[in-house]
Amino acid sequence: MNLSSPNPDRASAPVVRLHDVHKSFGALKVLEGVGFEVGRGEVTAIIGRSGSGKSTALRCIDRLERIDSGEIVVCGHRVDAAGVDLKALRLDVGIVFQSYNLFPHLTIEQNIMLAPRSAKGLAKPAARTLAHEVLAKVGLAEKASSYPEQLSGGQQQRVAIARSLAMQPKVMLFDEVTSALDPELTGEVLRVIEDLAAGGMTMVMVTHEMAFARKVADQVLFMHRGRVWERGGPEILSSPQTAELRQFVASEL
Repeated sequence: MNLSSPNPDRASAPVVRLHDVHKSFGALKVLEGVGFEVGRGEVTAIIGRSGSGKSTALRCIDRLERIDSGEIVVCGHRVDAAGVDLKALRLDVGIVFQSYNLFPHLTIEQNIMLAPRSAKGLAKPAARTLAHEVLAKVGLAEKASSYPEQLSGGQQQRVAIARSLAMQPKVMLFDEVTSALDPELTGEVLRVIEDLAAGGMTMVMVTHEMAFARKVADQVLFMHRGRVWERGGPEILSSPQTAELRQFVASEL
């Protein structure tokens, strides 16, 4: 197990911090003492085999799963506390999943306007302006009046990203957002995420796209058996320090 720090000179307090996090589903231990930090404006890529705990760790950051023990602090919110304000937490944290979860009976514009109007009380004209701004950011300004079924999978995923951006989060979480897409559509979604990284968005992404992790991530976490087995900068993918990461990287080539 190798846990060298990718950025020892980072001075600012972490935006995301997990410390000794444990999580079980019944008798199955999924997270066993997971800990890591993400600084402001940093991109952290979490990699690992299916069942290693990476998606569960991501879901715990947004309190979609409650941990058994340990500590999670995100944007100043003590996520593991019983009295955490979930609405305030989720205004600060956006999450995008593999499935797009768009409402089929609403236009793209209406899908994006929904949360800012209901959660933030934004007036309809302001919400519409915001929807067009975030659609332009993901390269879909011309699709505002379309319905989800009229878009490709890659376009729908970009709309899902735009919908999260409309809430103006401080942190974005991505859970295998390209795993259901073919290579061409994967590329268009990854370009949007790359642009967000270039713009300074703090991001944690579970991904199997090794080339993308090498290119964009400031920190790479390799999870194995419910633990952060190895971590560092993208160079750990070229020079793994553990046999487990060597085997994983070889299997992904």
